[in-house]
Amino acid sequence: MRLPKLSIFVLAVGAFLGVSGFGWSTPSWKLLDTGSTARLRGLAAVSDRVAWASGTGGTVLRTVDGGRSWRSVGPPDTADLQFRDIEAFDADHAVVLAIGEGELSRVYVTGNGGRTWTETFRNTDPAAFYDCVAFFDRRHGLALSDPVDGHFRILSTKDGGRHWAVAPTTGMPAALDGEFAFAASGTCLVTAKTDATGNAWFATGGGPSSRVFHTRDFGAHWSAVSTPVPSGPSAGIYSLAFRDRRHGLAVGGDFAAPTAAPDGAATSRDGGATWTVAKRGAGRGPDRERRQRRRRAHLDAVRHRQLRLRRVCRAHLLGLGRERPHRPPSVRSCQGLSLRTPRLTGTACWSSYGPATTPS
Repeated sequence: MRLPKLSIFVLAVGAFLGVSGFGWSTPSWKLLDTGSTARLRGLAAVSDRVAWASGTGGTVLRTVDGGRSWRSVGPPDTADLQFRDIEAFDADHAVVLAIGEGELSRVYVTGNGGRTWTETFRNTDPAAFYDCVAFFDRRHGLALSDPVDGHFRILSTKDGGRHWAVAPTTGMPAALDGEFAFAASGTCLVTAKTDATGNAWFATGGGPSSRVFHTRDFGAHWSAVSTPVPSGPSAGIYSLAFRDRRHGLAVGGDFAAPTAAPDGAATSRDGGATWTVAKRGAGRGPDRERRQRRRRAHLDAVRHRQLRLRRVCRAHLLGLGRERPHRPPSVRSCQGLSLRTPRLTGTACWSSYGPATTPS
């Protein structure tokens, strides 16, 4: 995005201390001093001990002890670059993206924990402006640029970021007038790494409507849908997240009006095909905790009934086997329920009864 780089939001590096397993509980955070004065925008949490962060002034930080200590491991001679996005695979391997017009957009790769870096891409097209990068796995990744000649530009890699190629725009829908992506914190382009091989999404704003683009084939072809998140010259979707190939969350706003974001969040349950404004406070607080307790009590009661029914069914079958060892194959009932193969469906027990052969 080429608008003045105002602070859309500042990334605070913290440690997530815990959420209870099934029910809802208020999360708590512990602020960690990184020792850096940079504005951190990119974050890649590899595990509960390993994390990378990136930001202004060519800053790249790394922790391998859960955030208790951080080391500055950024590429040399990059003080004029803004590293808005970082993708890390372990304590040694990471890919960092610098954003900006023309040659300010670059990609650096390290394979030794940041001791050395290799510049693997430098943009030479003055019309391109790269905003974010995302990986499907350790080898396959995409980077997103604002529209060039009327289409968003996709950069792809198949070797972990060591080599990049500009993808054809034949499978990319045309951009709307004024449409662009927000290089807010490297989350305008995301992949679902669970059950969504080849699926990626990116979000936009700036134009008549904010949109979400979706690919199912690693970026070769894209579809685009409008969302209810407001769009404008400084407004749109800043960030996306998908927990799997169906369930997604989009958040945004207007950085020219940072204290209000009406309809600034939307959710999708169909892989980004449709979006619904998120209800204020939905799914949070004591009300949900009470619902979860009631649901747990209900499930416990259902499991108890299932267990009792299973025992009754087994006892009934054993009785049938002892009393009529030569009974022809037939279907019997257990408390009014058909018995065929032993399995449990809801509160029903099914099993078959009858000897392998029948006397003639």
